[in-house]
Amino acid sequence: MRSSISWGLLLLAGLCCLAPTSQGDAAQETVVSKHEHDEHYEAACHKIAPHLADFAFSLYREVAHQSNTTNIFFSPMSIAVALALLSTGAKSETHTQILEGLQFNLTEITESEIHHGFQHLLHTFNKPDSQLQLTTGNGLFIADNLKPLEKFLEDAKKLYHSEAFSVNFEDTEATKKQINDYVEKGTQGKIVDLVKELDKDTVLALVNYIFFKGKWKKPFEVENTQNGDFHVDEATTVTVPMMHRLGMFNIHRQEDLSCWVLLMDYVGNATAVFILPDSGKMQQLEDKLTKELLAQWLEHRNRRSASVSLPKLSISGTYQLKELLGKLGITNVFTNSADLSGITDTLPLKVSKVVHKAMLTIDERGTEAAGASFLEAIPMSMPPSVEFNQPFITIIFDDHTKSPLFVGRVVNPSQM
Repeated sequence: MRSSISWGLLLLAGLCCLAPTSQGDAAQETVVSKHEHDEHYEAACHKIAPHLADFAFSLYREVAHQSNTTNIFFSPMSIAVALALLSTGAKSETHTQILEGLQFNLTEITESEIHHGFQHLLHTFNKPDSQLQLTTGNGLFIADNLKPLEKFLEDAKKLYHSEAFSVNFEDTEATKKQINDYVEKGTQGKIVDLVKELDKDTVLALVNYIFFKGKWKKPFEVENTQNGDFHVDEATTVTVPMMHRLGMFNIHRQEDLSCWVLLMDYVGNATAVFILPDSGKMQQLEDKLTKELLAQWLEHRNRRSASVSLPKLSISGTYQLKELLGKLGITNVFTNSADLSGITDTLPLKVSKVVHKAMLTIDERGTEAAGASFLEAIPMSMPPSVEFNQPFITIIFDDHTKSPLFVGRVVNPSQM
């Protein structure tokens, strides 16, 4: 018997509340014609992908600079989807900051292309697939006394597959439970009690989640998993279960970055990239991570025999994103200068809180499979042994949409 599954799940909730704001009148081209061809949407999806990769690495660096001693795990995709959805209700400078903060150059890509790209991306994610489970959801929890503009609700539903719920924010406990139940159901019970506190003055909560569950094309054998040392830093070593496999891997040594790069495919259209820097070289690697490097690794694979050890782990990250997004230039939406008049023209709004939570599990779980189907012929020469027994970076990449779904740094796999 053998199996191996990697899970990752996440959620973003943006809570908007009453505040004095300015008003704007910028129009947005977001309505999609049913008669446009699928090729147009797919082209738009591929056009936004490089910008989403830039956003992923920019946000990663901001998180990493806060601490070099903690695990990191988040979904740039989830955060980007929620912000792009929010942008359909933003105007003037608020609108521009959100899209430019997502690394879109508005002289090179139109707003229509951006929203069409996200629409195709979400449609692709939510297609039934027996091989790879990837689902997303957007929920708009709207105060029962708020009158949102019909165009905002239409765009949210059509472009971002969003559900709308009418709630009573003055009954904070009941509304908090409704939001948390929505998230728990969407993430199949993996993320619970995301919203800890809810202000009764809130009039809109925007919730996004992504759930991912995949099987390795070439799994590890459960019998080969043994406890081993993981070197957190020079002074700290922890004991964790280490999965082992000798076989053919897409793995190579990147000498200029002093690191090993391992690509492991899931059954379906996704790839996990594991990057193991030499001791003391993590910051150098983090500073040089780019979409060009990621594309190079994914396109020019180097298949060779190797002995690989990878820790079983469950890590999570919870982030208050207001400050982090501010460092990327998204500031206006959190102030009294926010212009969210595309959501409603009856109340001035600003975003009071952005919470993001993500979780990743890598282990050997799944269904029985025939042992012979995973046997490989390997060269007789001594293969390199690569042990992920010190801090490393991981990226889960969707091959179809060419987009990074999750980005993380494992510093201590024994800590959630």
